[in-house]
Amino acid sequence: MPLLSVLICRTGPAVIRSSFLPHTRQCLARSGSDRQLTIARYSRNARNNTRTESFAPRETIVPTEVQGIVVESGYIDPSKIWRSLLFTAAFSTGSFIGVSIWEYETIRSRAMQALRSKLSVNWFKERMKHQRQEMEQWRKDLTGWWNKLSPGERIFAPICALNVIVYGLWRIPSLAPTMVKYFASNPAAKAVCWPMFLSTFSHYSLFHILANMYVLHSFSHAAVATLGREQFLGVYLSAGVIASFASHVFKTVTRQPGLSLGASGAIMGILAYVCSQYPDTQLSILFLPMYTFSAGAAIKVIMGIDLAGVLLGWRIFDHAAHLGGALFGLFWCHFGSQNVWPLREYFVGYWHELRGPPKK
Repeated sequence: MPLLSVLICRTGPAVIRSSFLPHTRQCLARSGSDRQLTIARYSRNARNNTRTESFAPRETIVPTEVQGIVVESGYIDPSKIWRSLLFTAAFSTGSFIGVSIWEYETIRSRAMQALRSKLSVNWFKERMKHQRQEMEQWRKDLTGWWNKLSPGERIFAPICALNVIVYGLWRIPSLAPTMVKYFASNPAAKAVCWPMFLSTFSHYSLFHILANMYVLHSFSHAAVATLGREQFLGVYLSAGVIASFASHVFKTVTRQPGLSLGASGAIMGILAYVCSQYPDTQLSILFLPMYTFSAGAAIKVIMGIDLAGVLLGWRIFDHAAHLGGALFGLFWCHFGSQNVWPLREYFVGYWHELRGPPKK
């Protein structure tokens, strides 16, 4: 595997500016003049009343309005942790069930295509006669391009496209309140569960999305080659939600509400898996290719920095989310892939019976 970068970033508990300068207790805001999204700090009154809001009565959420965008802050109800935990467990289980069905349907589809080709040699040619020539050429070009991609690039491409689309939605001022509500994870908000998942595809800063997508592209090839695309997707989605849950727990315990978004929790799961699976692989830092180090040492250093960030209360990144994603990646490398993933065979058997025999 070539030399790779190990740059990971997930914003939180505050969203950071595109210049990537860290600020404490910031939230997304919309500029009144050019209606562009920008980053603004909480007002002086909000900062002075932070301790009061943190110990507010139960069921109290204090919305803070910053230049037109309402960000729910203040008291974090500890009972919401159970909602987050149940959602995390249900979503992770559903993700692996979904990719298991995808794997089954792919194998079934290939088997049926092979059977049909034996029954009728001209079946494919007869079908193509009814299509327009220009559409057929376009499809061939697209198929040719797709076939040239590596397995890792084929799973990376749609993930990257989703992240780019969500990044573009952040650029639309009228969608700012919706993006803050559903695409930024916040344990103090009324909507808790689905933002835990949607925020893993959400980036506000251009540097943020470029860095995360670069790292994902670098490690996706090795991960997909080892796990397969279905298992890779299950690990990626589950690691993202588990990272959000870890962030929720940390913010609830420390009583520090704030927004978090970014794919780095999910990416940390993949990075931790690859670095643990191939600890002797040599990595390098972007723009400093002359300095190399082992993957095993890299993941230890990265997790050590995030652990220090959690213990010392650093607010540059969402260090709790990083740790949550990385710990799941380590779990999957040493236990999940060998003991949890094979359990899908029981569910696939029930699904096969439900689907019935294939139609000829």
